[in-house]
Amino acid sequence: MDRRTFLRAGGVASAAGLAGCFGLLETRSARSPPVLSDRPDAVYFPTHVEGMQMGGMGKSGDYAAMAMYSYPHRFWNVNGTTVEQTPIEEGDDAHIMVNVFDPETKRVLPDAGVSIEITSDGESVSQETIYPMLSQPMAFHYGANFDLGDVDAATLTVDVSIGGVTGSGVTTTGDYDGRFEEGATIPLELTYSQAEKQGISFRETPEKAGERTARKPMEMDAPLGVAPAPGDLPGRVLGDPANGEPRSGDAVFAATVVDADRFDGRYLAVSPRTPYNGFVIPRMGIAATVDRDGETVYDDSLGRTLDPEIGYHYGAPVDVQSGDEVTLSVTTPAQVARHEGYETAFLDFEDVTLTA
Repeated sequence: MDRRTFLRAGGVASAAGLAGCFGLLETRSARSPPVLSDRPDAVYFPTHVEGMQMGGMGKSGDYAAMAMYSYPHRFWNVNGTTVEQTPIEEGDDAHIMVNVFDPETKRVLPDAGVSIEITSDGESVSQETIYPMLSQPMAFHYGANFDLGDVDAATLTVDVSIGGVTGSGVTTTGDYDGRFEEGATIPLELTYSQAEKQGISFRETPEKAGERTARKPMEMDAPLGVAPAPGDLPGRVLGDPANGEPRSGDAVFAATVVDADRFDGRYLAVSPRTPYNGFVIPRMGIAATVDRDGETVYDDSLGRTLDPEIGYHYGAPVDVQSGDEVTLSVTTPAQVARHEGYETAFLDFEDVTLTA
């Protein structure tokens, strides 16, 4: 994949029906089974599972990063409400992934603006901006398919360029305040060979494919983008646990009211996460309405925010009081590419109403 694919993904027409239309447009990718024609509009178990080859880890400034690769993958880009598959193209040799995280708290950093340049023996092999992505084995990461040219076996250098988190409109709070403002470049080693790639595990899963569940995440040296469990969130978590997890669009919405100096008083924080594995769902638009005794006391959007305790979330200073009715509305679905099993979820939402 190159920049022509990246640019093309942003200019497609709106896909009516989203999940229902996918099966009409897709063909079988190299090595992968056909995409299911009857996928639910929700998280589902994919048609196959595969492993990956771990690469090097490094850090610079406020950031740490780790590189990995696997077989080329089909995946789905989201642009607004439009969803389009990026198929495996002729010449794609590997799907290269980068995990960017805070080396101190080990929290994964969405919205970092990541590009990579791959070199072999000092010669440039490929360079491009890579996609923010969600996958069931490794949660949020950055990745893309790459044509590695004539490289058959080599120790590649992957220069990971990070643009910075706050420049993308994310607010930092607490001990994160003042961090992640500057960019950084982290050189990583990635040992690659065609023979080694063919040894990466790959298994079709016809017995589970399409079920409303998810595969377990992989064990890896770098952290995964897992949201704090609702019971571990600071403050007063909203809703009644007896009524189950509040869901919409198959995302789970955990909301809490925190009274802390770093927020200058009471603060409403909303932490959407995937079902089953509890992965952070970033790059959404969320608005909140707070009603008290029949009167609306707050009606505005929530900002993308990075906090050491809450993690990546959507929040605003709101004086939520006991008995208030808090309604959450998704104004923009998560603008991240999805690997198989997530591409039909987190797209179409109904409002979520919680009682404080």
